[in-house]
Amino acid sequence: MPALNTSPKSAANRSIPSEALVEMLRSMRRIRAIEERIESEYSKDEMKTPVHLYIGQEAVGVGVSANLRKDDYVFTGHRSHGHYLAKGGDLKAMMAELYCRETGCSGGRGGSMHLIDKSVGMLGSSAIVGGSVSIAVGTALASQRLGQGRVAVAYFGDAALEEGGVFESINAAVLWNLPVLFVCENNLYSVHSHLEARQTTIELAPKVKGFGLPSVKVDGSDLFDVYEKSKAAVERARAGDGPSFLECQTYRWRAHSGAGDAGAAKYRKAGEHEEWMKRCPIGDLEKKLIADGDLAPKAIAEMDAEISREIDEAFAFAKQSPFPKNEDLGKHVFFEPEAK
Repeated sequence: MPALNTSPKSAANRSIPSEALVEMLRSMRRIRAIEERIESEYSKDEMKTPVHLYIGQEAVGVGVSANLRKDDYVFTGHRSHGHYLAKGGDLKAMMAELYCRETGCSGGRGGSMHLIDKSVGMLGSSAIVGGSVSIAVGTALASQRLGQGRVAVAYFGDAALEEGGVFESINAAVLWNLPVLFVCENNLYSVHSHLEARQTTIELAPKVKGFGLPSVKVDGSDLFDVYEKSKAAVERARAGDGPSFLECQTYRWRAHSGAGDAGAAKYRKAGEHEEWMKRCPIGDLEKKLIADGDLAPKAIAEMDAEISREIDEAFAFAKQSPFPKNEDLGKHVFFEPEAK
């Protein structure tokens, strides 16, 4: 297990306004509640798409997105729900997509692993490991050339650093001084394979530093650490000072895909799961806000009730929405014109 920062989360706290912290807590609780509801409904086999739950990793997506503008770009992989929602994506449209309905954010054609919402800068997720990285670099290049002032963020897991194209993309970003932020969510596992079985070290940030960009380790269970380090990286990119790499050390609480984690004992290290769950990003922030007088337990209950109502509405919307029509099979598909 990586050596994590377990010191009290107080050094950077007051640089974040109380209102912003409460909103970030709400965002994390909302993502957690949505993922848990998806998990509880998944066994009904009405969602005809694989799902990869973000439970346990919420502080990363929320902490990074808190520093982004609406028109900044986000690209991600198969574990995309948290990034989509943290960036401001439409919950109803996401749930409709999981149910493969016409009202889904990808028109019911993509499913859980292929979410897109251009209105909030979410330009797409992909099941290809590391597939988001080169596209984010290309988008950052376009932003730079067009003078848009937008930052591109690429989220990916630890296994992406086993793909040559990822390193080539990082090299190009440094070479061209592009406004891109590489966010590696190191949750230690690629499906059932521990990082130690796949790479020579479980510390990933040093591998990237040699390309000549800031490459820092982040406690992915600490919202404050994620927020402060991603803020510095986003500001650096927006100022024209080039890319940064964040290794957010986090943990996947559930299985690689689907609900629960029935085979956990066969591939997780003994006691590892329990230790990480003690460092819940949501629970830690909640305790601090209550202790500091920024939030009352009653307010949390009201927050959860509001979130629950929103989730109920989103599921009802998804289930009541129509499936794509058979005659629309060719929509959103590129066809090579026939030669005459």
